[in-house]
Amino acid sequence: MAFNHLPAGVHDALAPLSVTPVTHSVPMAKNLRSDRSPANPASRPSPGVVLDRLASGPSRAARITHTEHLPPRAGRHAVWPDRIRSEVIAAVRAAGIEHPWAHQALAAEHALDGDSVVVATGTASGKSLAYLVPVLSTLLDGSEAPNGRGATALYLSPTKALAADQCRSVKELSQPLGNAVRPAVYDGDTPVEQREWIRQYANYVLTNPDMLHRGILPSHPRWSSFLKSLRYVVVDECHTYRGVFGSHVAQVLRRLRRLCARYGASPVFLLASATAAEPSVAARRLTGLPVVEVADDASPRGEVVFALWEPPLTELHGEKGAPVRRTATAETADLLTDLTVQGVRSVAFVRSRRGAELISVIAQERLAEVDRSLVRRVAAYRGGYLPEERRALERALHSGDLLGLAATTALELGVDVSGLDAVVIAGYPGTRASLWQQAGRAGRSGQGALAVLVARDDPLDTFLVHHPEALFDQPVESTVLDPDNPYVLAPHLCAAAAELPLTEQDLDLFGPACADVLPQLEAAKLLRRRTRAWHWTRRERAADLTDIRGAGGSPVQVVEEGTGRLLGTVDAGAAHSTVHEGAVHLHQGRTYLVRRLDLEDSVALVEQADPPYSTVARDTTSISVLETDTEIPWGAGRLCYGSVEVTNQVVSFLRRRLITGEVLGETKLDLPPRTLRTRAVWWTVTDDQLDEARINPEILGGALHAAEHASIGLLPLFATCDRWDIGGVSVPLHPDTLLPTVFVYDGHPGGAGFAERAFHTARTWLAATREAIASCECEAGCPSCIQSPKCGNGNDPLHKRGAVRLLTVLLRGAPEEKSAEPAVRTVRETGAEAGTEAEAGAQEPGAAPRGPLST
Repeated sequence: MAFNHLPAGVHDALAPLSVTPVTHSVPMAKNLRSDRSPANPASRPSPGVVLDRLASGPSRAARITHTEHLPPRAGRHAVWPDRIRSEVIAAVRAAGIEHPWAHQALAAEHALDGDSVVVATGTASGKSLAYLVPVLSTLLDGSEAPNGRGATALYLSPTKALAADQCRSVKELSQPLGNAVRPAVYDGDTPVEQREWIRQYANYVLTNPDMLHRGILPSHPRWSSFLKSLRYVVVDECHTYRGVFGSHVAQVLRRLRRLCARYGASPVFLLASATAAEPSVAARRLTGLPVVEVADDASPRGEVVFALWEPPLTELHGEKGAPVRRTATAETADLLTDLTVQGVRSVAFVRSRRGAELISVIAQERLAEVDRSLVRRVAAYRGGYLPEERRALERALHSGDLLGLAATTALELGVDVSGLDAVVIAGYPGTRASLWQQAGRAGRSGQGALAVLVARDDPLDTFLVHHPEALFDQPVESTVLDPDNPYVLAPHLCAAAAELPLTEQDLDLFGPACADVLPQLEAAKLLRRRTRAWHWTRRERAADLTDIRGAGGSPVQVVEEGTGRLLGTVDAGAAHSTVHEGAVHLHQGRTYLVRRLDLEDSVALVEQADPPYSTVARDTTSISVLETDTEIPWGAGRLCYGSVEVTNQVVSFLRRRLITGEVLGETKLDLPPRTLRTRAVWWTVTDDQLDEARINPEILGGALHAAEHASIGLLPLFATCDRWDIGGVSVPLHPDTLLPTVFVYDGHPGGAGFAERAFHTARTWLAATREAIASCECEAGCPSCIQSPKCGNGNDPLHKRGAVRLLTVLLRGAPEEKSAEPAVRTVRETGAEAGTEAEAGAQEPGAAPRGPLST
């Protein structure tokens, strides 16, 4: 019997400057909107008072496991470089910003010197202004050219909402400059009639990597006048470009650099990132260029109160009789309701689209019992909405009409939400960088802020709320991405060849893996070499070979059966798990049942309903070793890293009662299997080690299974991944290793760097896993330690004490870790047809518990 646990992806030196200390009451440099100034901070309750009100009553107070107080910090001013145009400095002053912070001035200096630079400072520290000032000054210079466009700039954002928000900021800031700066958003929502004007006349184009990949680069002759004048490329929120998505974006940026060189341009890259470990290293991986780092945050900060909140145990019992805690969703809905009643402007960040919808619905129902006028002041915000819905919500949020918002990470990034008092985070978002990014949405005008992390009932969240030092005393993670992944590189080489024939001189730009991948592309008849260059041979668009967000295929349209109305879309990889026949689908607070999923036409037909349950999918998984790249002894056992093939099939779904999660029934499904070639870390144990750990054959499967679950739950502390980005399988006797084996693998074709990171931090990672299991107060295992909501085998069998003993023995033989940084991958799987996508199901976090695997 093999036990599986799957991901959703089967589917982030200060030069001497004259500085003047200043108190934190000085306006924040990010705040460019004079028309939306927050309410008087003096009239607001302090974050400590707000928390006391939330925790009033003995049962509530006991839920706070730790409170961290971050004191206010004074800012340090500097002066703008003298090369910045005086008109730009005057425009900045007109926006209420007299002097830059020291890190802003330093970043501008590097930009003007032609150095690519990454600004890695805290949320609301004014990163936008750090790159906008040199960009606007250069555009002003360029406006004096005979054609009025002697300089252009390109802004890249991971979300449409952030690009739209930044466009508003640029327009307001540059208003005194007249028509010299002409910003415009160019994305999938841009009307066709506006696109030609943007190509010909805009000099500051705001877009996203998807549009750059599919729209701008393949049509580069129509963008020639823009590209030949391109001076700056701004990459905002660059820490979000990690894993497979980050690897794709890295290759898109290399294609951009190649075309710019063709038109005689060599743009400077200006990157903005949340605080991250080694930001210059990550920025260099992303751009392929040397990047200077500016990470000394000189901005002021108001007081921050950060509470860790653990929902209480209920009287219910879950699988195998384990105690069940109240869900983070229900607890967050309560907190958002209470904050709204207090008049505290808040955002609740939720990991899944479904969770955002549920929290807003529950909060609205509870507000209706208190004050019906408050119901309309709470809403949900997530991806998959139609453009007009997103815009309406953004306007309501900016105007203050909304008091509370349940949002996915679509709102996590740099959208400027002035005047928020509190942030509630429903479940650890996967990385410390994301945690601080979300918490930083509150207090953005320099006033005090409250942040509350509500723990989910899983190993990682439980570990963190009882080990606050892991959050508050540790640096943020390094960003993991791998542009040389052959599944990533191959389609971008095809796209590059379609844009301009590939030459030998181009190969250094795209990386050393080209030598292995190009012959495969020729064999697959995707590229043909003629004389000195490779050419794209097909009629179809090469840019359509891959979805850079790793979704795998065309999005599935969610259509209301009775009316034919398009409600939204779901990623192709998530469709098997989230919009299968019988699934409950939430949209804009309304509940729908999926009547039919047509995979051939990529359509899910739904009808409005009001079932008293939610649905979660189950599936089966098997895994085989294709190639072992590296292995090291761990005592008598081995720790290995290499290539694997995973076969997965969604086989059924459970109906769970809302709020309590009680299982009401299981329904079989008939969906095709999917395969995934990826990278994995795995460890084996010998009979002698099992004897030492007192593991007999009866409990071996349960001990391995429990260790697998907990190790997947803890890995996001050591790699910049979400637990839904990775999967696992545990086998008492695996046919390839002939030993008891636990696998943890990347849930993306070709790998994403997470398993490699796990291999290099295995001792620390598995020690934390053992600690998380051993310290849990439950008797035989629960969702806080070894049970998983997405287990393909219904959390059976599991053996808590056996897992602790097994990991104890394994760790005795673990060698010292030389470095936490992953090595460069040199050995890769071969033979995969380039351009194919072997997705095994990218789905939303929190959407898919897993089903049983037949032996």
